[in-house]
Amino acid sequence: MSSGRSAWGRAKADVELERTRDPAGPIVKGIGPAGFRTDDGTFAALLMTVDAVAAWRPPPLAELSPDHLAPLLAGNPEFVLIGTGGDLSRPPSALVASLEDRGIGVEAMDSRAAARAWGVLRGEGRQIAAALYPLA
Repeated sequence: MSSGRSAWGRAKADVELERTRDPAGPIVKGIGPAGFRTDDGTFAALLMTVDAVAAWRPPPLAELSPDHLAPLLAGNPEFVLIGTGGDLSRPPSALVASLEDRGIGVEAMDSRAAARAWGVLRGEGRQIAAALYPLA
């Protein structure tokens, strides 16, 4: 029995929700062979801040320095998530020491885990940044 009315006698209305961007800022919505899918496109490697996502051509992990992360550090994040690719690797100790001297923590994990952690931490309103290396 569909009369076009709800159980309370009110007329039913069609509702369409359009999601243009997550209220917590950019997030990784998918990970596949081409890379990380966001609202702004798909990226093999990327830099993310609470406000923006950008394509990134990362150096070899052993050569990663604060200069490579300058776009992330300008916002003075609590910490930087470093997605080290398909497997967890340690970022250079000089990088970690330099960021910690600035009061910025470093959390390294494989890039899939970093993308998932980003969504959770941004959902909590944390002021973070991320650098995600390609999976392969």
